[in-house]
Amino acid sequence: MSRIGKKVINIPAKTKVEIKDQVITASGALGSLSYTVPAGITPKLDNGTLTFSIEEKDFKTLNALHGTTRANVFNIIEGVTNGFSKTLEINGLGYRASVAGKKLNLELGFSHPVNLDIPEGLTVTVDPKTGFVTIKGSNKFLVGDFAAKIRRIRPPEPYKGSGIKYQGEHIPRKAGKTAAGGK
Repeated sequence: MSRIGKKVINIPAKTKVEIKDQVITASGALGSLSYTVPAGITPKLDNGTLTFSIEEKDFKTLNALHGTTRANVFNIIEGVTNGFSKTLEINGLGYRASVAGKKLNLELGFSHPVNLDIPEGLTVTVDPKTGFVTIKGSNKFLVGDFAAKIRRIRPPEPYKGSGIKYQGEHIPRKAGKTAAGGK
């Protein structure tokens, strides 16, 4: 059995978890999310704890899904309870971001501004002084996917470091050309 899959999930007091057939639904302060458990993995809810067991007949295939299933269910419970957030830093001369309604407007040195639709269930805030873009939501996959989509537009370059990077991400710097050459 998977080490992660064997771990018990403790359900917070303000979060409600229901199991119907193979679908686990978690409801909390930030909304409701559900996850369909693969066939062969059995969820068990007992006194505020959630555990997963696997059938012995298809052990090799189910063992690979055991830890993944537990991690995904833990993420939906954590998402409806506390939520997830990612912060991106925008560095560069004239690089700006702003939110207008359900669109994120980015000016990143291209000949045109880049407008992205903000997915349903996410909130995006921009700090104009620091250039930080914060993405918050209850679905960990959506938050990470939208942050990666923004970063992909203008990844940080290694010479001056201009571009979009995650907060706290280290970008290895390269030395530019040297002024003195020759013998």
